[in-house]
Amino acid sequence: MPRSLQWVNTPVLLEALERYEQRRLPRSMHLWVEAVLELKASAPLTLRPHC
Repeated sequence: MPRSLQWVNTPVLLEALERYEQRRLPRSMHLWVEAVLELKASAPLTLRPHC
C-alpha cells in the first residue's frame, strides 16, 4: 500500500527526536517517530549528529 504524504512541523519533529533519543516519549509518540522516519524498533536511538 502506498504511504500517504504527511506534513510535519519542523520544531515539533526536532523536539520529538530529542525526546526519542532520551527515551522520554510516550509510547504512542515513540511509535509515531519510528513510523514517520521508517525506523525499525531495533534502530539505534541516536538519530541526529551531535557536534
